[in-house]
Amino acid sequence: MIVYAEVECMMYDGHSLKQKRSLIKKVHTKLQRNLNVAVTELDFHDLWQRTKIGLVTISNESVHAEQVIQEALRIIDSFPELERTITHVEKC
Repeated sequence: MIVYAEVECMMYDGHSLKQKRSLIKKVHTKLQRNLNVAVTELDFHDLWQRTKIGLVTISNESVHAEQVIQEALRIIDSFPELERTITHVEKC
């Protein structure tokens, strides 16, 4: 089972692309270290207050894959600098 999520976030306190990239790197590292999910920035590369992150996990059990993605969303929500605005989760 493959579960894929696209997460759009706003960063209201960021004032540069450098700050945005630093925050995205922290999120990326924490997600990979804690959950071993694939993470990438999908869109809004040139905007410093907005991002779209893609997450993917693969498991032999659909329940486990969904739990991993939900935990990844909780980790993203744990960053006070980010506000998750639109989330789309898809199972394949």
